[in-house]
Amino acid sequence: MSGKKGGQNGKKGEPGGMKSTFRELFRHRTLYLMTVPALIFFLIFSYIPMVGIYYAFVDYDFGKGIFGSPFVGLKNFRYFIEGGWKAPIVYLTRNTILYNLVFIFLGNVLQCAFAIMITTITGKIFKRVTQSMMLLPYFVSYVIVGTIAYNIFNSNYGVLNSALEAMGKEGVNVYMTEWIWPLIITAFYLWKGTGYGMVVYLAAITGFDREIYEAGKIDGCNIFKEIRYITLPLLKPTFIMLVLFALGGIMRGQFDLFYNLVQRNGQLFRVTDVLDTYIYRAMTVNFNLGTSTAAGVYQSVFGFLLVVTVNRIIRKKSPENALF
Repeated sequence: MSGKKGGQNGKKGEPGGMKSTFRELFRHRTLYLMTVPALIFFLIFSYIPMVGIYYAFVDYDFGKGIFGSPFVGLKNFRYFIEGGWKAPIVYLTRNTILYNLVFIFLGNVLQCAFAIMITTITGKIFKRVTQSMMLLPYFVSYVIVGTIAYNIFNSNYGVLNSALEAMGKEGVNVYMTEWIWPLIITAFYLWKGTGYGMVVYLAAITGFDREIYEAGKIDGCNIFKEIRYITLPLLKPTFIMLVLFALGGIMRGQFDLFYNLVQRNGQLFRVTDVLDTYIYRAMTVNFNLGTSTAAGVYQSVFGFLLVVTVNRIIRKKSPENALF
């Protein structure tokens, strides 16, 4: 009898499950309807464009279209990886990852440090002026940033060489000097983004329970001990979360930054070129959609594997701070 009942329940379980699902959807229909715009957004801008991956496997002909073009397999990838250690994939991956690692970790450290310093300022007017001045560079276009850099480092009439010549020293051709550009790019990125990124840490510090700081003062903590033993430990989850989110885009270079600072100076590509600028040039200069799509596919797959690996490491070390 029990087996018979179990069989009957098994038959009725599937329709009953569907009914309960529809009942759940209807009961919380308002909440589910609120997710529809986000679902439509990702469908249009993330999932439907994935059909374009097929460009990486064809010799695209504008007259025949994507599905009428001849299939060439991995030929487009071969051009991207040929050349051994001098292949584009090597220095592009190296530049993209190293620049982003510096941007992520050094940027978050500076944002955290400046947020702590801002919160320790007692003068309200000075605090507001300082915070506004630090936030201002974020609203400056990267086109303007590139123009500023050009007027500083131009070998003919730039500020740097004019100052060196005024002091009786020989000018420097910065746009032909490779080693200095990682420093220049990093400096401009931090100058532009630190003030904006600091806002998240300021919001986190503002939300801390002030009774903890009062208790610390009673126990004899000065401002430096408060930062070391109270503020920094409380900021640790925020720091880890922001770093993990940033690592999700580690294979996405700051295209506006690199393109406007370096532009099309081929002399500097070995140390300044990233995957985004390479893909852009492949499409707009060489009109090679296959190679650019192949580089984009590599960028996405490698970035996905990197995020999964880093998240697994974080989950083993600190499970509560992992993304998934």
